[in-house]
Amino acid sequence: MTAPARGRLAALLLSAGLVLAACGSGDDTAAADEGHDHSGGAAASLEGPGDEYAGIDLRDPYQRPSFTLTDTTGASYDFATATAGRPTLLFFGYTNCPDVCPTTMADAALALRDVDPALAERVQVVFVTTDPAADTPEVLAEYLDRFDADLPTQFVGLTGPQDAIDQAQLSAGVPLAEDAGRLHSSLLLLYGADDQAHVAFDAGNTARDIAGDLDAVAGAS
Repeated sequence: MTAPARGRLAALLLSAGLVLAACGSGDDTAAADEGHDHSGGAAASLEGPGDEYAGIDLRDPYQRPSFTLTDTTGASYDFATATAGRPTLLFFGYTNCPDVCPTTMADAALALRDVDPALAERVQVVFVTTDPAADTPEVLAEYLDRFDADLPTQFVGLTGPQDAIDQAQLSAGVPLAEDAGRLHSSLLLLYGADDQAHVAFDAGNTARDIAGDLDAVAGAS
């Protein structure tokens, strides 16, 4: 599929609501009636082909969310404070996912290996589990070590009570995961120094797309 065609498809999916990925099914479905928190329940608004980024342009930027969960050391992690002003990639998924989640984390890791090392060191990748019953801090740490072992900045894995994870998703502007966390948002959100996400990525994007947009968003800052 060409990049413009992929952009049109993403726009069609997201114009009705944010995309949910059914891990293992091979299908992406629009989240019916799931608004995103940052714009008072409106659906995502996207630019068309010829937009600014290789990823999915968000015409209505997503504000960096505020939530506190538990990291892989067992410590409290205040997302907004810990990542403020820093290029940040945020994703919601679960460690037992057979396809979407590991592919997304692998693409993020490949992208960070492809950008200038000084930029890679500044970028924080945050993975929030949608299956806290299974994804303990220890499980998250072992999972993320598969992707970030040779990177200058380790990925952050977050878990916590289900209600806190639900609030984190709403705060980030993605739909609540369903089916015990297995049906979750497929968006990888990229926040810049202005604490807004102007671009996101999904399964239609590549590591090269992420690397190029990291340079565009944060390379000169």
